Amino acid sequence: GYARGGQPGRAALALALLAAASVATQACSWFWLRSDPPELRPAVPTGLLAALHLLQLGFLFRCLHALKVGWKVCWTKTAEEEQNRMAFLSHDISMLRLFETFLENTPQLVLLLCGVLRTNKAEPSQGLGICTAFLCVTWSLLDYHQSLRSFLQDKYELSLGSSIVYFLWNLFLVCPRVFTLTLFALLWPYSVAVHFPLVWLAMFLWVSLQGTDFMEAPGPEQLYRAMVAVILYFSWFNVAPGRTLGRSVIYHGFILVDSMLLALYWLWGRSPSNEHSYLVLLLCAALPCYLLGLLLRVTYYKWLHPNVWGQWEGSHDEVDANELELRSASLPALVNRRMWCLAQAQFPICWTAQRYLLKGTAAE
Repeated sequence: GYARGGQPGRAALALALLAAASVATQACSWFWLRSDPPELRPAVPTGLLAALHLLQLGFLFRCLHALKVGWKVCWTKTAEEEQNRMAFLSHDISMLRLFETFLENTPQLVLLLCGVLRTNKAEPSQGLGICTAFLCVTWSLLDYHQSLRSFLQDKYELSLGSSIVYFLWNLFLVCPRVFTLTLFALLWPYSVAVHFPLVWLAMFLWVSLQGTDFMEAPGPEQLYRAMVAVILYFSWFNVAPGRTLGRSVIYHGFILVDSMLLALYWLWGRSPSNEHSYLVLLLCAALPCYLLGLLLRVTYYKWLHPNVWGQWEGSHDEVDANELELRSASLPALVNRRMWCLAQAQFPICWTAQRYLLKGTAAE
């Protein structure tokens, strides 16, 4: 559409964003396959797997392979090892979907919104695409959070009410961020090429200072940090253990100030004509929307987060450190170590309060 409309630069940018997102996701998938235990790898020659990833089909192959294993688990009486394997595959897919969504959908969403606002008209397909993109972004965050919760006890699983609150607070935080970036890019499209690298670099350094240990080698770990920095450009993402309150306040304060500066730049540089006067009203609603998202986030972490239940259990039932060490030593091997580490960072109290591990998704 961009090319037919006489905008080859915008078309090239759209393709470049798609290519960069695909290459980063496929590279991450390949590094994971190389580091996984042999019994967890698909029964496919290594050369064929490498070719599939080079052709940008590695993630699709993962999904098809997971469907095959899941079908076998659902319709046949399989051993617990096969169920553990299915859990392992689903956790990887959830993480890759999150990466793909933020590396592909969010930049494309800003680009699409810029095109709609510039022409001041939208095709039905564009409106549907915008709504779908917002829902995909927030749904990927919810799916990732549910995947982490699967490592906890049954009673810690995400309920329908908790899922709705989690989905809404992410939606209310992502929408104003994308909207202010779109307004800034609408007037100063080339300035985004300066703004994004600067903020991304700050986020990359911040993630590096937290000492992540997600990948198996230093090189792939830098790729992971770079991808997380892209997510942090749009939304909160916890990567390190410990109390997150201080980090969360710093992050949301930074994003709020940055978004407000972008909005003020747009108000200062916009044309006084009434062509986009409705955008001023939408911009005025962006701050209350962001604050509402923060309020819902506080509500979630105050009453619905597993750590709240973990604190309550811990106050009534002390768990001996030697018992925890013994339990960890006897845990099954078919476990997604990467997601388990993130789950420990996300739910630190639950790991000392719980007495049983969810079957098939224990720690390595």
